[in-house]
Amino acid sequence: MTAKRMQGVLSPVVTPFDQDLRPNGQKLVRQCRWLLDNNVGLAVFGTNSEANSLSVGEKRALLQQLVEAGLPPERMMPGTGCCALTDSVELTREAVGLGCGGVLMLPPFYYKGVSDDGLFRSYAEIIERVGDARLRIYLYHIPPVAQVGISLGLIERLLKAYPGTIAGIKDSSGNWDNTKAMLDTFQPEGFDVFAGSETFLLATKRAGGAGCISATANVNPAAISALADNWQAEDADARQAALDTVRQIFQRYPMIPALKAAVALYGGDADWAIVRPPLVALEAAQRDALRADLDAVGFSMPGL
Repeated sequence: MTAKRMQGVLSPVVTPFDQDLRPNGQKLVRQCRWLLDNNVGLAVFGTNSEANSLSVGEKRALLQQLVEAGLPPERMMPGTGCCALTDSVELTREAVGLGCGGVLMLPPFYYKGVSDDGLFRSYAEIIERVGDARLRIYLYHIPPVAQVGISLGLIERLLKAYPGTIAGIKDSSGNWDNTKAMLDTFQPEGFDVFAGSETFLLATKRAGGAGCISATANVNPAAISALADNWQAEDADARQAALDTVRQIFQRYPMIPALKAAVALYGGDADWAIVRPPLVALEAAQRDALRADLDAVGFSMPGL
C-alpha cells in the first residue's frame, strides 16, 4: 500500500448485478471511473456496496478487475472486515498485494456484546497474519448497523500497538459528539478521521479531519468533493446546506435501492436498480417520487 495517506471524499461504490444476480465487473469499472473523474475515491465493498451480500471470491475478482482495468489502486479503500477472521485476512492480503491505499475494516459483528479485548485480538490477528508493513487500516465504526462499536479506548490501544498501520476511522455513528471526540483525541497523532456522511463534512474539515466516506457520494460526487476542497471558502455553509438537501431526499427511501435507482434513472440503464436479496428494489411509484424530488432541486448526474 502507498505511503501517502488518503484524504477527501470516498464513495462506498454501489455494486451492479445482472439479471442472474451476478456482479457485473465492467459496469463497476465504468462507475468507478466516473467517480474518479469527479474527484471521489473508491471505498468498494462498503455498506452501500452490499458488501456483506458478496462472497470473498467475488470481492477478490472484482478488485482484481478494477486494477487490471487501469484504475489507480492508491485511490481504493476496499472493505475487508468480515465475521470470519480468515476471510478478513484473505481480503486484506489481496488489497495490500494490489497496492490499495488502505482497507476499511468492520469489526467482526455477528456476536454482540463482545469486549474490547476480543476486538483488539481480532484486529491484531489480522495485522500479524497479513504481516506487511504496507498495510493501512481504517477502522469502520457503524454501531447502528453492526451493533458492535469501536471505542476510544480500543482506538488508543490499537494505535499504541500498531502505529502507522492503524491509519484512521470512518465514523458512521451519526453522533457528532463521538466524531469530535475522535478528532480531538487522535487526529493530532496522525489518525485520520472520516465522517460517515457528508452531513458532517464541513464540521469535520473545520476540526482538522480527513473528509468523509459517504453513500451519496455515489450520486452527488462533484458537489461533495467541491466542499471538501473548498471548506474554507465564504460559501462553504451554503454548499453544505445544498448537500444536506440532496442527502435528505435519499434518506426518505431505503438508501441502497434509492442510490441504485438514481444510477439507473440518470444513467439510462434499468439493470442498475437490481439489488441482491434480502434487499428489494424500489417500486415504480417510489422511483417516480424519487425522480420528482430530485428534479425539484435541480439534481443531475452529468457524465454518467
